[in-house]
Order: sequence, then structure tokens, then C-alpha cells
Amino acid sequence: MKDLNRLDTLDVGYDVPALPGMDEADIQTPCLVLDLDALERNIRKMGDYARAHGMRHRVHGKMHKSVDVARLQIEMGGACGLCCQKVSEAEVFARGGIRDILISNQVRDLVKIDRLARLPLLGARTIVCVDDLDNIPDLSAAAKRHGTVIECLVEIDCGAGRCGVTTTRDVVEIARAINAAPALTFAGLQAYQGAMQHLDLYEDRKAKIDIAVGMVREAVEALKAEGLDCAIVGGGGTGSYQFETASGVYNELQCGSYAFMDADYGRILDRNGVRIDRGEWENALFILAGVMSHAKPDKAIVDAGLKAQSVDSGLPVVHGRDDVAYVKCSDEHGVVSDPEGRLKVGDKLRLVPGHCDPTCNLHDWYVGLRGGKVEALWPVSARGKAY
Repeated sequence: MKDLNRLDTLDVGYDVPALPGMDEADIQTPCLVLDLDALERNIRKMGDYARAHGMRHRVHGKMHKSVDVARLQIEMGGACGLCCQKVSEAEVFARGGIRDILISNQVRDLVKIDRLARLPLLGARTIVCVDDLDNIPDLSAAAKRHGTVIECLVEIDCGAGRCGVTTTRDVVEIARAINAAPALTFAGLQAYQGAMQHLDLYEDRKAKIDIAVGMVREAVEALKAEGLDCAIVGGGGTGSYQFETASGVYNELQCGSYAFMDADYGRILDRNGVRIDRGEWENALFILAGVMSHAKPDKAIVDAGLKAQSVDSGLPVVHGRDDVAYVKCSDEHGVVSDPEGRLKVGDKLRLVPGHCDPTCNLHDWYVGLRGGKVEALWPVSARGKAY
């Protein structure tokens, strides 16, 4: 029989899944939980790596969308600043006190450009990517109008097949135009090879990044010949940062998922053939799910379905257990194979999401855990900021 006298102590209200001091077993599900010890170890490890190799680390805020996590990465990991993908994200981080922000994307809509030009008024160094000459007059006019300066990186498409130019001639032409435009500053290059981040084999990732490095090196040398130095040569993700570091060309890394580590990234292999979630990085982010039904003897139903996670990179993995497996989901339900009937209604499972970035964007809160107790409750500050 349940202890009804405990209900008063478990009342967390309608807006939050937990309160500090609560036991993990009493957290309302489904929700995102962070293992704070693992998170801090990941952050320190990347920070130590960057410092030891003479690299700056500009953490990617689009992954966690959290001012609190960003501050931890700067204060504990020594990050030089933050990347994000949208002006609305940048506004949240600037208002949250982040003072060096790169929108590692293009901004073309005139209303968004106007908001971009006002970011320095919030106290944030503001950098944006450019891949089209026609973008430059609009950026310049907005910055002049607000009395601010926007720094610009020319983006190179070095294999991702998305934004960015593909020839050194175009890089130089755009850089010259930025350099000549009032209220703009040419700050360097953006060269992120996103398409190879999740290739399983180390050798396959290296082959792709070698092509990117060659393109970037050629562009840097051509710009130097024009008298244009690159203060920033940025790129590098969780699946490739060691390659960019060794290139002798890049000087900023833009890793994001290393801090949380999802199931898809965890599957890729390091140079010794070891999964990176068993060697380099620890799982720090989980969807905490509760068993809500076990009417079928061989399967448990949990309360974390499609509305609690993104499955674009595969289903979640049940953390720390090999006797049960998450096998299917619908809007509100997840089906967990439980052939030996180990689970019971009310049990909680930690699920490692397949893809952390869009999963985090579905939730309002992170519940920070240490030693089985809730230590912190952090908002997903830029949730839904997609414009």
C-alpha cells in the first residue's frame, strides 16, 4: 500500500517536475535529468583538452539551449564563448549574461538582421556567418542604424552540403566586401563539416576532414595574401574535434554534444575502435521515464514517447541495463521489452536519447542530480527559439 502521508512532501506544483532535495525516485516523469558529476567531468575534460592544445572552445548552445549549462561551460570549462543557430537563441543567451556569441548560421530576413544588430547593445560580442555578397549591405545598414558592430565569418561549405561557398575565390570576394563595409568587421572563417560527425569509423571521419582542412588552408593563405588575417577559424564537433586541432589551421572548436552525450554520438568509434561513450565521454543527459503499465507479461509501458524525445537518430537506450530494451514508441507511450518481467509499475528508467539537441528542445526543465538527490532545477532557457 502506498504511503499517502508522503504526498504532502512530494507536491512539486504544476509547472516543475522536481524540487531541490527531492529523491530521484520521486521526480515527475517524463523529464530531462542531468547527472551533474558526469556533466562537470565532461566539461572539465574538454576544457583541459582545448587549453593543452592551444585551442579556443566556443561551446554550441543549440545543443542544450540553457543559460545555466552555458555558464558552467564558460566558468568551469574555460570556453571563450558560445555558438547558436538562431537570432532568438542568441537573444536569450545575451540576456542571460553570455558575452561572446557566434550565430553559426546565415541571417537574411531584414527583421532578424535588425535584431541581430541590437545584440551588442545587450553587452554581447556579436558574430555571424555570411555566404552571399547580397547579405553584406543589409548587415552593414542595420549595424550603422543602431551604432553597433557586427563581426562576420565567411562560411565555407567543406562537405556538409548546406550553407557556405565552395571556392576560395568566393571566400576572398566576400571577405573583401565585409572588410570594406561600414560597421562590419571581417573576423575569419566558419568551416564546420557536419556531415561526417556521425560516421562510425575514425578513419572515415579523418578522410572527410582532410578534405575540409585542405579547403580551409587554401582559403586562409589566399586571404593572407590579400592582407586579411583570420582571427577565428572555427569548426570541429564532438566527432571530429581532434582532427581540427591537429590541422594547424583551425583555432576554435565548436563542440556541443560532448557535454551530454547521446546514443547516436556514443556509437562512433575512436582511433582504437572504442565507442566514445565508453572512453572519451560519459552519458550525462537522460530522459527519466516511469513505468505506467505492465499488463503484458513480457513488456512494460513507460510514459516517454514521441512527445518526450526525438527519434530521428534512433530510439533511446536504457542506461545501465541489458535485461530490458526500449523497442517502440507512439505519441505518449514507450514500449520496453521485459522478457523476464523484471520491471513493475512505478519503476523509473534512465533513457539515453538518440539525439540530444531536438530532445532538449521538447522540455521546459533540466533536473540536476547528484548522489540520487535533486540539486538543481534549470530552465531550458531557449526552448522553442527557432526563428
